[in-house]
Amino acid sequence: MRDIEMSRVNATREEMLATVKSPTLTHEQKLTTMTNLADSLLEVLELPEGLDELLNQPIDKQCICDLAEGHAPLRPRYIIPDYGKFMREGSEFLQLEPPKDLYEALNALQIFYRHVPSVTNFPVYVGALDELLEPFIDDVDEAQAKKLIKLFLTQMDRTILDSFSHGNVGPKATKAGRIILEAEAELEHAVPNITMKYDERITPDDFALCGINAALHSAKPSFANHAMFRGELGEDYVIASCYNGLKLGGGSYTLVRLILGNIAKRAENVKDFKENQLPYVCRIMAEYMDERIRFEVEESGFFENNFLAKEGFIRRERFTAMFGMVGLAECVNILMEKEGKTGRFGHDKEADKLGVEIMEQIDAFNKQHVNPYCEITGGHFLLHAQVGIASDLNVSPGTRIPIGEEPEELLDHLRHCSNFHKYFPSGTGDIFPIDMTVHKNPEFVLDIIKGAFKENLRYLSFYSSDSDVIRITGYLVKRSEIEKLEKGQNVLQDTTALGMGAKHNGKILERKIR
Repeated sequence: MRDIEMSRVNATREEMLATVKSPTLTHEQKLTTMTNLADSLLEVLELPEGLDELLNQPIDKQCICDLAEGHAPLRPRYIIPDYGKFMREGSEFLQLEPPKDLYEALNALQIFYRHVPSVTNFPVYVGALDELLEPFIDDVDEAQAKKLIKLFLTQMDRTILDSFSHGNVGPKATKAGRIILEAEAELEHAVPNITMKYDERITPDDFALCGINAALHSAKPSFANHAMFRGELGEDYVIASCYNGLKLGGGSYTLVRLILGNIAKRAENVKDFKENQLPYVCRIMAEYMDERIRFEVEESGFFENNFLAKEGFIRRERFTAMFGMVGLAECVNILMEKEGKTGRFGHDKEADKLGVEIMEQIDAFNKQHVNPYCEITGGHFLLHAQVGIASDLNVSPGTRIPIGEEPEELLDHLRHCSNFHKYFPSGTGDIFPIDMTVHKNPEFVLDIIKGAFKENLRYLSFYSSDSDVIRITGYLVKRSEIEKLEKGQNVLQDTTALGMGAKHNGKILERKIR
């Protein structure tokens, strides 16, 4: 055991040295990478027996993935401050009074963002931007307001160096929201990511079309089924990071994921998978998450010492955790082959039925498992269809149909999605590149959204086939930046490296264009 531990330490040291010498990483990216590597040397958690054989394996055998959170979590993975409270009351720690006009509001938010941690070291949620700015929007004329907001958005794009940072607009139309969407369409920036909360009964068509125009230019906003999220999480939910539904003033302690295809590889057949392999891996992962949460709450000191908690911008009891999964398609296809059947996920009724049965089993397990520190969600984790990571190979995000195997008809694709979106209050979604001619008919996209949300789809993303800004899985990257990185040049945002990995391993540029 001692030899194994020293081997891991030495491997980490080699990675640290390679990071220091990297010609492509920026200074900030090196610091972040070094921090994560140092954290991996700490072993403070009481890990469940059996975790090592599921977690510390090559990607083609790994059944549980902790998404590089480290072994001594010093803060929750995703933090969702109540920015409205900050705008109303200011902050004693930051020595800021409540803003009185648009200039002060934008300046105050920029300062606040610098002090919101997360697993990426940047804020994964930057607020309901339209609601935050609407009270101040008439302090200046509209042209000046737009100029100021474009500067604000540009500042975010250049200083929040990770496109998992996420803002919300809607469902109500606002002047601030319209200006934000118009600005994003013109700027074509990757940061921040944006979601429009959409409800046909609340959101006017012209406001939704403004969002669609922005999406066809900049791959944002995505569109969230507001009625669905509100029914599950309440009025005070937000969309953060990729597409994560979480509670305002709270967040998620951790996100760990099942790699379902690799669990299927362990099984002899469907019966063995359902009765033995899946229950075993789910139990180990839940116990691992419980221990991570226990350490954060009882030992890390974060909730006692950080100003966000001290001043009430977050509250510990509003946090939950995310029980993630990827690779349902590969899982189903492997199990079908083991049963001597040729049906494929997304194209065969029996295969799709098996996918639903697997999700029902995971959902039932999650509802039975209780964690004492997830009070806000009834003591249970929230299921999450995780979007994948750069090193994933032959692992499809969440419950998506693999790229290259999409149904010919968009309607068939959407119907398939409707079987699975209901399981994931903390996030799932599907992505559709749209032929550039749709710029002439954005109402086509709005009709898709309206129809899909009536069929209980949760979250949809669109971008134009000729757009520089593209949606990788749940985050945004510029094609031009990927090309720079491929040539060995420095790039500003660290998510560009993830996008490059997804391009090479996940074939994200080969999605079927609608």
